[in-house]
Amino acid sequence: WLRFGIGGLATLHWLKRPADELPMSPATRKYLFLESFFGNFLFSICMLFGVSMTTAVSAGVIMAAIPAVVALMSWVFLKEKINTRTWAAVVCSALGIGLLALSKNELHAHTPSAPEAISTLHNPLLGNALVFAAVLCEAAYAVIAKKLTGALSPRRITALINLWGFALMTPFGLYMAWSFNFAAVSPGSWLLLVFYALAANVWTVWLWMSGLKNVPASRAGVFTVMLPISAAVVGVVVLGEPLGGLQLLAFGIALLSVVLATLPGKDSTGSH
Repeated sequence: WLRFGIGGLATLHWLKRPADELPMSPATRKYLFLESFFGNFLFSICMLFGVSMTTAVSAGVIMAAIPAVVALMSWVFLKEKINTRTWAAVVCSALGIGLLALSKNELHAHTPSAPEAISTLHNPLLGNALVFAAVLCEAAYAVIAKKLTGALSPRRITALINLWGFALMTPFGLYMAWSFNFAAVSPGSWLLLVFYALAANVWTVWLWMSGLKNVPASRAGVFTVMLPISAAVVGVVVLGEPLGGLQLLAFGIALLSVVLATLPGKDSTGSH
């Protein structure tokens, strides 16, 4: 809730409609709500509760489906023509994420104690289902964003979906804030929250929307492979986590997917 509030405040100056932009149609208003509902609100709930009920390995393998689901939704809803190389990139990205998740061996490295196991892994089937629901939400976010970039500027989209996210989270945020001790939060944690809000709700959203103006959603979906890769790199570089041969292979396959998706070619348009 605080994250969306900070993001909304930071993007208030982006709300004004540019002179060359048409007024929003009812369809565009609907897409804005759905973009925030699926990509911000529902994704957060499904992912957080899902991961709390299943293992990190299972969640990572399921998340490997994001590029494929984005490509399928782009084909069905946006009528994008998915060329052979993009499908090959989708397959490589899924293999890379899946291998990366399996190579981490979290099941053995982070085996919880008995009470913890009861509270965190009491329903892995439901947890996996919620993580897959989060995958569908993330794919919907990418596809709906492509629709929005045809009608609104990237900055205005960023500002509007932040405000929708704040509105959707407000009932839950107020409920939690009622009994929360804000004075106990250190200044450093507040700074981290501000940075997190600006990074996750402003900069990355604006960059994503700007890119989608010129790239088919199916190809953009391949770049979601960089999420687990960048997280793993931070783990190795900052946290000192070990890097094994299988992880290096996963990195290589995942990066190959990005190369396949971005190299220019005679069929590189990707959509019609």
